[in-house]
This record gives sequence, structure tokens and C-alpha cells, in this order.
Amino acid sequence: MTTKPSYHYHAWAHALSGHLTRPLDHVIEVQAGTTLPTTGGHGSSRVENFRFNHMVSFDTAYSQVSGSEKEEEGNFIHTTLATTVVEGLNILDVVTADRVVARLTSRHESRRKSKVEPPEYESEPESHILILGSRFENLRVAGFEIGVELHHELFLKLDTFDEVMKEFEENGEFWKMAHPPVVPGQSRPKLPKKVDRHGVVCCSLVKQLEPAKSPGFVYHGHYGHVLDVPEFGKIHLAEVLCEYGRKTLTMLRVDLGSPNGGAMVVAQGGSNGRPPAGP
Repeated sequence: MTTKPSYHYHAWAHALSGHLTRPLDHVIEVQAGTTLPTTGGHGSSRVENFRFNHMVSFDTAYSQVSGSEKEEEGNFIHTTLATTVVEGLNILDVVTADRVVARLTSRHESRRKSKVEPPEYESEPESHILILGSRFENLRVAGFEIGVELHHELFLKLDTFDEVMKEFEENGEFWKMAHPPVVPGQSRPKLPKKVDRHGVVCCSLVKQLEPAKSPGFVYHGHYGHVLDVPEFGKIHLAEVLCEYGRKTLTMLRVDLGSPNGGAMVVAQGGSNGRPPAGP
């Protein structure tokens, strides 16, 4: 009897977490967090009516992960999903949103070498990971509606790290996107012209913000995905961490400044997978 090679699934997601340091010190535990076993399957979590000390709240948040396989013409297709949704978000009455969605999917094909029995398989070197479906609905900052257009067409192309490396080397606009936002009083680190498979590329899904300027705000980053709001802090939108065989998406990250201190993340998830490791 022969068996097909095993595939090691990986996906995780959570709706909100953080650590407040001022005016009080408090860790906000992971809300609606779930993770996928390496054997695949399905997991989900849901939290209703979360509120902490009138500083952060949401109406509903839920996350789900799944991993499964199907056979097509003798080849095994392994797919994973990680998604998380936060509805009715409110952070210090400055950042509000009707809905924030983070969604990642991956696909890995184990190709059959020949039609003879017993079956032998060779695996593609890397999963294809998409982040299509992620979005902000009615995002407002300090009362101003911020329309966020995400660069879905680019990230449909950059579904593997090999494509990310190629884009980083050949596309000057993408190379600029990967630069850390300028921080006042600090020099911006200079990135190399190339990145290898052991490297990491940090960028943002943001393609454009409307309006391009808001009263009192300072926009940082190549496409202005970091909003510096006076007496509140910095708001990072739709950050993507790209590594070989892995992507992590953080739809909203807040670094609080005076009079509050601390940090929070909202709607975060990651996905990858390991190719078959033998029978």
C-alpha cells in the first residue's frame, strides 16, 4: 500500500490585541484568536461586545482558519485560508471603522512525477499566497473619513516571494514602498538593491488615500500609509510582511502617543505551508 506525502498546514488570525502603558499599564489579551493544526481542518473564534475602559471597543469580531486538499489529475492541491473581521471598531474615539477585514489564502500544488504506480510526487518550492478581499469600510480618523484604496492588482502578481524579490530589484516604485517611513529626527535606513530568499520585505497594501491630506495629520511612507495624528499617535495601515513561503498582514497598527501610550494591532493574520515531507 502506498500513501501520499504529508503536507504541513499553517494559518493563524486574530482580531485585536495590545499593550497599553499610559495612563495605566494593561495587556489586552488576544481577541478572537485561532490557529490551524499542521494536519489542516478548520478553526474559528468569535467575541461580542468587547470594551476596555472606554479606550478600545468593538461590536463583533471573528476569525477563521482552514486547510484542506483536493486531487486534480493525480496532483494534490493544498489550500489554506486565514481571515479575521472586526466590526464597530472604536479606539479612543479617534479611530473608528464599521468593518476591517484581513484575508489571506494560499495554494500549494504537489505534482505527480509520472502516471506509473506507486505514485511519486515533487513539490513546488513555494506556496502562492494572495491577500485579496482585505479592506476597510468607513474608516474615520479624528472624525475625517479616510478612503483607502488597496493595491490588489500588484499583490495578485506578488503571490510568491520569488516574485517579490524580482519586483524589489526591477521596480523602483516597489523598492520605495519597502522603505521604512521617515521618522522625524532620524535618518531613513537605505535598503539594498536586491533581497535574497533569506531576507524580509516590509511594505503596505495601500495604493492611495483620499483625501491625500487631512487637517493636522502628517502622512508618512511612499504612499502615505502611516498617519501621524497630533496628541494621539501613529496609525499604520495595511502592512504586509513578506518572507519566503510566508506572508503576514496587519490591517491596522496603532502606536499611541501623548496623552496615552502603548500599541495595538487590529485584524492580523498569516499563512504559509510546508511542502510534502515524504510518505
